[in-house]
Amino acid sequence: MPLLRPASFSRRIARYTLPLLLTFAAAAAAQAPAALPSGVTQGPSAEGISEYRFSNGFKLLLMPDASKPTVTVNMTYLVGSRQENYGETGMAHLLEHLMFKGTPKHSAIPQEFSKRGMNFNGTTSLDRTNYYEFFPAGDENLQWAITMEADRMLNSFIARKDLDSEMTVVRNEFESGENSPSSVMVKRMQSVAFDWHNYGNATIGNRSDIEHVKIENLQAFYRTYYQPDNAVLLIAGKFDPTKVLEWVNQSFGKMAKPTRALPDFWTVEPTQDGERQFTIRRSGDVQLVYVGYKIPAGLHIDSDAIGVAADILADTPNGRLHKLLVETGKASAIMQFQLGGYAPGLQIIGAVVKKGEPLEPVRQALTDAIESFATTPPTEAEMARVRVSNANAYEKLLSDHQRIGIALSNVLALGDWRLLFAGRDQVAAMTPQQVATAAASYFRRDNRTVGLFVPEDQPQRSDIPAAPSIDSALKNYQPRAAIATGEAFDSSPANLDLRTQHIRIGGLKVALLPKKTRGQTVSVSMKLDWGDTQSLFGKRTVAGMTGEMLGRGSQSMTREQLADEFARLKISGGVYNFQTTRGNLDAALRLMADVLQHPRFDAAEFEQLRKQTLVSLESSRNDPTSRAQEALAKHFDHYPAGDWRAARSLDLRIAEVQAVSLDDVKAFHRNFYGASNGEIAIVGDFDSDAAARTIQQNLSNWTSAAPYQRVLQDYADIAPARLMINTPDKENGTLIARLNLDMRDEDPDYPALVVANYLIGGASLKSRLADRVRQRDGLSYSVSSFLSVSAISNAAQIGIGAIAAPQNLDKVDAAIREELQRMLKDGFTQEELDRAKSGIRQQREQARAQDDTISNGWVNLLDLDRTYAWAAQLDQRIAALTLDQINDVVRKRLTLDKMSVVIARDESKAKQP
Repeated sequence: MPLLRPASFSRRIARYTLPLLLTFAAAAAAQAPAALPSGVTQGPSAEGISEYRFSNGFKLLLMPDASKPTVTVNMTYLVGSRQENYGETGMAHLLEHLMFKGTPKHSAIPQEFSKRGMNFNGTTSLDRTNYYEFFPAGDENLQWAITMEADRMLNSFIARKDLDSEMTVVRNEFESGENSPSSVMVKRMQSVAFDWHNYGNATIGNRSDIEHVKIENLQAFYRTYYQPDNAVLLIAGKFDPTKVLEWVNQSFGKMAKPTRALPDFWTVEPTQDGERQFTIRRSGDVQLVYVGYKIPAGLHIDSDAIGVAADILADTPNGRLHKLLVETGKASAIMQFQLGGYAPGLQIIGAVVKKGEPLEPVRQALTDAIESFATTPPTEAEMARVRVSNANAYEKLLSDHQRIGIALSNVLALGDWRLLFAGRDQVAAMTPQQVATAAASYFRRDNRTVGLFVPEDQPQRSDIPAAPSIDSALKNYQPRAAIATGEAFDSSPANLDLRTQHIRIGGLKVALLPKKTRGQTVSVSMKLDWGDTQSLFGKRTVAGMTGEMLGRGSQSMTREQLADEFARLKISGGVYNFQTTRGNLDAALRLMADVLQHPRFDAAEFEQLRKQTLVSLESSRNDPTSRAQEALAKHFDHYPAGDWRAARSLDLRIAEVQAVSLDDVKAFHRNFYGASNGEIAIVGDFDSDAAARTIQQNLSNWTSAAPYQRVLQDYADIAPARLMINTPDKENGTLIARLNLDMRDEDPDYPALVVANYLIGGASLKSRLADRVRQRDGLSYSVSSFLSVSAISNAAQIGIGAIAAPQNLDKVDAAIREELQRMLKDGFTQEELDRAKSGIRQQREQARAQDDTISNGWVNLLDLDRTYAWAAQLDQRIAALTLDQINDVVRKRLTLDKMSVVIARDESKAKQP
C-alpha cells in the first residue's frame, strides 16, 4: 500500500495521469441507465463520464468500456495527510493499511482478493486516499467489490491488535524510504519550505507519530472522514450501468446522511521572506541538488503555466537544463515535479551529480537558469513540443481504465472531476507570454528554497494568489466528443491462436494479430538474436552500452530530432517494445529499423551515457538490496570470468564501463547486430499485409556477421551458504534466499511449483509468508517469493525476498524458516489450493487482456516454437492438480538445508533494540 509520490499530487501532473477518462464517452452515452433509483439524481456528464448523486452526499462515476473484459473499482476518500493534526502525522496512511484488516462480514479481505485474482491496492497522498480493485469482468466479482467497499466504509475493525502489527509494517516502509536520497530530499524540502501548512509534513509521517499514535485517534479519524458524503466511487470497464447503479444504491444509497460537520482548516502559508537552504549529510553514493519554488494551488492557471516552464527547462533530451548541465558534463540527469494540489505547493527542479564532483557550480547554474527563464520566454518550438507531449500523454492513456483510480482521485481532491478537461484545454491554449509571466512571478530568489538566508532591505517576495472558484475555473470549458471504441475482444488462448497470422520474413518469425482497439493503438514487440558463448565472451558491458546508444540518435537524426520524431509518431516505449497508432505504424517500423541499422554513435552522447551509467552503479554501492543480490549471484556463479553468464561484482562492472570505448561499441554493432534470427509480434489496430511488407523491405536483408547459438544457463548443485553484508548507516535491510532446482517448464512438477510459489509468497498480501511476517508479526513491509523456470534450460530457482529494519531481520529470517518448515510438515490445505487455482487463473486471464502483454507473449512463444495453446495447457495442468500432488512436489523439491541466505544490513543498528 504505497504512498503516492509527490509527482502525482498536482493538477499539472494529473494532466499526464488522468486523460484515460475520455475513453469512455461513447460507451457511457450508449449504456446510460434507463431510470434512476429513488433518491438518486443525475449529476454532470461530459466526455464519457456520468456522475450520480445520492441524498446522503455520496457520489458515483460510471464509465462503461466493453472493449476489454476487465473492471476497475476505485473508492476515493477526500482526506489525506493535509487533514492530520499535531502528533498524528502519517495517520491517514496508517489508516489506509488498517482498512485491509477486515470487518465482521469481511474478515479476510486480502484472502478474498486473492481468491478472485484481483489486482488491488491503496494509496495515500496530501489531499486524498484511494482504494482500488482491478479484476476480470463479471457480475459476481463486481457486486462483491461494491458490497465490500460499502461495508469497510463504516464497519472496518480499526482494532488495537491490528495497529500493533501494522504500525511496525508502516515503520518499515518509513525505514525503506530513509534509504533513498531522493525520498529524504523531498521530505526535507517540504519541512524547510513550509512554515505552518500541513504540506510541510511528508505523507509517510514522523517516525515517533507512527510508533505512538493512539487507536482512539485513528478510530476518530476514520469515523470523521470515512463517510458517504466524503467519498466518490468510480466504476470503469465492462459492466451493465443499470445493474451497477442499482447495486451501488443498495449498498451506499441506504446509508444514513452523516450528522457531523467535516472539520474546517484555515491555515494559510505566509509569503516567504527570503531564500532558504538545507544540507543533508548521511551515507550515500550520489549527489542531488533540488530547488523548490512556492506556486499557487492546482486550481490556479499559474500552476499549469509553471508546469509548462518546468517541462521546457527539465525535459530530456531537449530541455534547457539538460543542455546546460548534462551535455556539458556538470550533472548526469535533470528532473522536475510539482508537490501540492488543493493548496499552494512547490515546483521542484533538481539535478543528479556524480559523487565527488563540485556541487556549487551546479547549484549556481541551476538557479541562474531557472530565475532568468522569464527574460528568455519559450520559443514556439518549445511550446509546440510541450503541447505535443501533453496531447500524446492524453491519447496514450485513453485505452487503459486500470490506471484510472489514482488518476481520477487527484482531480477529485481539487473539487470536481471536470477540472481535468479544463486544465487540458488551458495548457493547449497557453501562450509563451503566460508562461514567462508566471515564471517571473514565482521563480524568484526570495521564493526559493535552496540557498542561505541573506537579510536585505529590498526583498523580492512573491504573494501566492487565492484559488479561484470552481465555477470560474470551469467557465470556458467545453466538452469534446469521445474517441471511437474498440471491439469486445476474446483474449482466451484459443482465440489468440485463431486470430493470429504466422509468417517467416527472412530469419524472422512474425506473429500478426490485428483487432480493433480504442484509439487505434497498436503494440509492437521484437527480439533479435545473435552471437554465441564463444563470440560473446567478455562482451556483456559493451553489448549493454551498444543497446543504450540506440536511442541517442541515428545517422540521419540527432538525439533531440529522434525524440521529436517519437513524439510526432506517437511512439511510447523503446526500439524493441513500443506502442503507436494505426496511422503511424508504418513510419514507426521504418524508424526503428533505421535506428537499429544506422545508429549515430555520437561521441558526446557516449560520454554522457558512460557518466550516467557510472553514477547509477555508484549509487547502489551501499544499497542493501543491491549488495545482497550481488553477493547471492557471486555465490551461485560457476562460470569462468568473462563468460556471458558469469556474475560480475560492482567494481568489475564499473571498471568495464570505464574501459569501454566508442570504437568498441561500433565494432560490436558491426559484428553482431542483424536480423538473421529473431521474432516480431504486432497486436492491435493495423493492416497485416502492409506491416509484413514494411518488415520485409526494411529488415529481411539485414544479416548478422556473427553466428547465433543460444547461450543457456545450466543447473549447478551449489553448497548452501549464509552470508552477512554490512551496509553502514542504512535504516532498512534486505534478506534474500535462493534454492537452485534442476527442471524445465515441461517437467511434471512445474505446475505444482507455480501454485506453491503463489501460496508461499507470490500472492501479494495473502500468502503464508505475508500472513506470518507482515500481517501477524508486523516485521516487514515487503515479503514475497519468486520462481524462475525456463523452457529450454534446466537452471531453475525458487527464492524469497524481504526487507526489514536491521534489528528485525533475524526475526524475519526465523519466521520464514518456521513457516517453510510448517508447510513441509503439515502441507497446504484444500482451501489454499482452491484459492490459488482461482487466483492464478484470473491473473493469467487478466494479463492476456493487455495488448502489450500479448505481443510480448508471442515473441517469447515464437522463440520456443510454441503457441498460446501451450498457455492453455498450463492452465489445464494447474486446474487438474490435487492436494496430494502439490504437497508431494513441495516436499520433494524444496530442501531447506540446501537454501542459501544473504542478509545485508547495518550491523551496528542490528544490535540496537
